[in-house]
Amino acid sequence: MDVRRLTMLLELSRLGSMHEVAGVLGTTTSSVSQGIAALARDVGTPLLEPDGRRVRLTPAGRRLADHAVTILAAVESARLDLDPAAEPAGVLRVAGFASAIRRSLSPAIDDLRRTHPRIEVRILEHEPRESFDLLARDEVDLALVYDYDLAPAEWRDDHDVTPLWQREWGVGVPTRDRRLALADLADRDWIVNSRNTADEDALRTLASRAGFVPRIVHRIDSLELVDDLILDGRGVALLPRGRTTRRGVSVVRLRDPVTMLRAFAVVRRGRDTWPPLRAVMDRLVTG
Repeated sequence: MDVRRLTMLLELSRLGSMHEVAGVLGTTTSSVSQGIAALARDVGTPLLEPDGRRVRLTPAGRRLADHAVTILAAVESARLDLDPAAEPAGVLRVAGFASAIRRSLSPAIDDLRRTHPRIEVRILEHEPRESFDLLARDEVDLALVYDYDLAPAEWRDDHDVTPLWQREWGVGVPTRDRRLALADLADRDWIVNSRNTADEDALRTLASRAGFVPRIVHRIDSLELVDDLILDGRGVALLPRGRTTRRGVSVVRLRDPVTMLRAFAVVRRGRDTWPPLRAVMDRLVTG
């Protein structure tokens, strides 16, 4: 198989459009179409099927695209071994939560603009469960996810996991209640994340240790909206310490135990040899 044709197939699986593939690879849409047709003849099975006015990969095409990641990474690794000055290039797709994008990924992208301008990073904001699903379907190359030390994530066997940093969390309350202990909040309404269960699991563990079952009333994704609800007396919630909250909202430290959110970078096993992914992984801000 011609690795150039494999590259076309892989980029089509990622971008979904021959026109976009042609733009990324610096060729024509006709050349992409002809290259993938030739690849289908090489492997003896159709790789594309009609999808309205467009085309999509057949099941065989998706399987071959999955193999192409490893094959092309190995070829590129061999090439770089012989040519250390070679420039990594390609589209890298990242799914992650906002704090990790700001804290770990954005500085890496800024550095890549100077050192490897041919790497294009595309960002999707998602909660961990959504990012894991995208990674499993090979719709992203890198997932930035989190868990809590009181609610650890369950990693798949095909995940390579890199710890990034930790952040202490406390309980967000109206400032007038900042001297209350967790047990004193047993009768309050609680606010948890609407798109992920990790903070709810951590909250239930904390509440159990304090001798109560939390009454979860609101499920909110935006921390700014959580601040508003706390300020309005509609509930209390786990929030990151050190974050600037709305005036009138305080984040009380949890001392028994201290509760930590932990951030991780996750890739599918064996994929981090792909030079664009390796370049980003090497630059992710940790600590």
